[in-house]
Amino acid sequence: MAYTNVLVDKQDHIGLITLNRPEEMNTFNVPFARELNDALLEMDQDPEVRVVVIRAAGKHFSTGISLAEFKNKSNKEYRKFIRLMDEHNHTIAKMKKPVIASVKGYALANGAGLIFACDLAVAAEDVKIGTTAINVGLICTGPAVPLARSVGRKKTLEMVLTGDMLTAAEAERLGLFNKVVPADELEEATMELAGKLAAKSPLAMQIGKTAIYAMQDIPYHQSIDYLSELFAALCSTADAEEGVRAFLEKRKPSWQER
Repeated sequence: MAYTNVLVDKQDHIGLITLNRPEEMNTFNVPFARELNDALLEMDQDPEVRVVVIRAAGKHFSTGISLAEFKNKSNKEYRKFIRLMDEHNHTIAKMKKPVIASVKGYALANGAGLIFACDLAVAAEDVKIGTTAINVGLICTGPAVPLARSVGRKKTLEMVLTGDMLTAAEAERLGLFNKVVPADELEEATMELAGKLAAKSPLAMQIGKTAIYAMQDIPYHQSIDYLSELFAALCSTADAEEGVRAFLEKRKPSWQER
């Protein structure tokens, strides 16, 4: 599929999605949101891709939804529009493959929400991130959902209601970034993490991601039983047997299942 608002590429089992509206600070509009979701789904179905990286062209990751979009819409039209703006929250959580955000510059409002929705995130140390919609009379409801699952209710309320921006170091302490590096090392650090994951069993990663998302939505004891069932299912696969055998034989495993 041809894309304009995002760019897609593949490198050593790593799918690369580049947000490509740099002149508009990679703000979300309808074509951008649709192409982002289509690219994510395409990467998830591609048997050559094991890990997906979302990065950005230009100076900034994304500064949210374009403010030009907030006019001349009925309530029905806004409901359809906002569902599309939030669609990546569903898409990434349902994907079989881990998704890494590679963050630079400003990551604000829905741009921050995209990072919260990603499974992992690497950031440049000069990044500023925040749920800033409140500052223009709006509110970051979509980003609040994955945010609350990372930092809890009180911190989510503070961030969403104040609209204050955090430094990369502050966001890392809250668990919103996995790693913060100098700006000139961002690409290298991101690809190092992506490469590490790409070398793992794709099937094991899929089951692990499914399990961790699922356990957030079900009671404690039920989640233990459900995750035990998933682990038992993994243990009986050819890839699990290959992984154990390769470790014992001191060689690299050859993964077959996707």
